[in-house]
Amino acid sequence: MSLSNIVDLIRIALHAMVPLALTAVGEIVGETAGLFNIGLEGILLLSAFAGAIGADFGGPLVGLLVGMAVGGVVSLLFAIINTYWKGTQMVTGVGINLFAMGFVAFGLIQLGIPGHHVVAETGHLMKFRTPLGLFSPMILVALLLPFVIHWFMKRTRAGLMLKAAGEMPEAADVAGININRIRLVAAVFGGVMAGLAGAYMSVGWLYMVTKGFAAGRGFIALACVVFSGLNPLLALLAAFVFGFFQALAEWVKTLPSKPIPFEFVSMLPYIVTLLVVSGAIGRVRFPKFLGVPYKRE
Repeated sequence: MSLSNIVDLIRIALHAMVPLALTAVGEIVGETAGLFNIGLEGILLLSAFAGAIGADFGGPLVGLLVGMAVGGVVSLLFAIINTYWKGTQMVTGVGINLFAMGFVAFGLIQLGIPGHHVVAETGHLMKFRTPLGLFSPMILVALLLPFVIHWFMKRTRAGLMLKAAGEMPEAADVAGININRIRLVAAVFGGVMAGLAGAYMSVGWLYMVTKGFAAGRGFIALACVVFSGLNPLLALLAAFVFGFFQALAEWVKTLPSKPIPFEFVSMLPYIVTLLVVSGAIGRVRFPKFLGVPYKRE
């Protein structure tokens, strides 16, 4: 493998890392407060579709904002159902995924090309030139965000309140903390980050949307959360590792002679996901009241 190939591989891996890192860090905030959202796959798909439409009409920044808004609204509904209405978080998340699959497939038909939509060139998010090639500015966002969230959770009073909502909601309630409100805000933040990730995929990376566009990235982001133990910095590392395997599959496709079938390499991110989840799920300590609706006595 030449130096240029290594550089290309790293560049692709960093771009593939972005949606995983953004989604995982947002989910860490939500899970720290006591809500886990398995509907990230659906949010990525919906926001990618909405972001692509927004970018077609108003440019890439509008596309990103629309994607963030869609992610925030979906997560707001998720949070209302599972805090104030005491719903089941797993069922609600599955419902989001199923709705997204049907809605985006129907929406793509309305655009005229069933199953596929290409973002207009005017809607492409600009990349900046570096010695390693063209890079999206969203890479910087994905690299900096985990450090900001890590500082927020460790060093601020609001971060302590966030942890209390997931770990000791009764004690926090006695101290005057509104548990449902904190969980609502945390879930919306996670949805906005997943929405930004989905819009980035269609506006700043792949410049298209398909009905299977999320391609399991929502579940891989959840694997990053499990691996990290709710540590944003470890989630960033996990996102890069998974992104690297996705980049490796894309790189193998470009080889004139393929020593390894690229179909096999394409399976690697999902195989690694299974290994990480099966190996870490029993060792990671999650908040005591994660997934449990808070019922005031």
